[in-house]
Amino acid sequence: MNFSYEQTTKIIFGRGKIESIGEIASEFGKNVLLVTEATNSPLAPLFEKVKSLLEKEGLCVSHYDGVVPNPTTESVDAGTKIARNKKVDVVIGIGGGSAMDTAKAVAMTAVNEGRAWDYLFFKKQPEKTLPCIAVTTTSGTGSQVTQVAVMTETATQTKSAVFNNIIYPRVAIVDPDLMVTVPRHTTASTGFDAFCHCFESYLNVNGSAYTDIIALEGIRMVAKYLRRVVKDGQDLEAREGMAWADTCGGLAIANAGVTLPHGVGMTISGHCPQIMHGESLALTYPSFMRLTRPAAVEKFAVVGRILNPELAGLSDEEASEKCCEEVDQLLKDIGMWLNFESFSVDEAMIRKIADRSHDLPDYKANPVIADIDEIYRELKDALVRG
Repeated sequence: MNFSYEQTTKIIFGRGKIESIGEIASEFGKNVLLVTEATNSPLAPLFEKVKSLLEKEGLCVSHYDGVVPNPTTESVDAGTKIARNKKVDVVIGIGGGSAMDTAKAVAMTAVNEGRAWDYLFFKKQPEKTLPCIAVTTTSGTGSQVTQVAVMTETATQTKSAVFNNIIYPRVAIVDPDLMVTVPRHTTASTGFDAFCHCFESYLNVNGSAYTDIIALEGIRMVAKYLRRVVKDGQDLEAREGMAWADTCGGLAIANAGVTLPHGVGMTISGHCPQIMHGESLALTYPSFMRLTRPAAVEKFAVVGRILNPELAGLSDEEASEKCCEEVDQLLKDIGMWLNFESFSVDEAMIRKIADRSHDLPDYKANPVIADIDEIYRELKDALVRG
């Protein structure tokens, strides 16, 4: 049992916790930058409420509302420019993974030279960052507790991530009350992402006894609450359960990492920005599970029995096979049984995605290392899935 585990984010979890945002932010300075999606979004009242809470504590608030789905290098650059010009002390990201990832990237780049994208490949890694507070309004990305900031370089259609322990948010506010208005499909997409984070960290060759405990707890929460919350977004018990599943997923991947579907999913989103991250995972999972299962029978069996306790009497081999079917059924039940054709993605684009997917490191952490042709077959299987 040799492993290391790091988590430097203070997690403030529970209903109504957003009310403490002013007091929390004031610990880091006077000048605050809010990082959010456009102010004409359904979250606009929340943005105004947070501004009011911050100003009530005597803080000076600037607002960057240029976050876009699947953040781009340009959108991060624009936020960085404001942070530098305003000489902010703390950055607050409010929203889903795109807002929180953008906020983490802005907080890092504001006090370093160049662009955030530079720190993926080209520059010596940064040694400092502004403090970042992450306020999640969805349950799936786990970004509030990870050291990762995902973005896409538009010119090359390359989606990748800054990965550095200094960009862990200082504080994460996980308030289920902020999630009750999330649309049904977004709830399903982000909820499935939470499952994938837990499942992939559990399978990951770099996992540990510690991350296994966290990952399995998240999977139990998904099994219990995801269908419920998709059916009724006002179900606060289910919202709370999925918020905890999301947080477990983030804690697990921050230390174990993800596997093949996330590497492929990153490439899908880089080439097809109309596809949400959770959708990209839903597209690949049925084939991915059947590719990987023979190399991880015992773990698939454990997850299968969580998803369906009636599998308890079956052998590991049988339960592992049924696990694939249980995940298929989950996708169908939450409206995430998808195909590429519905997103106007053709076979030529699938070929391009497969060829680029093998450049990413996540596939190496999978129990089965897939080659380009296997990835292509996996993607092609989802072209016209009925």
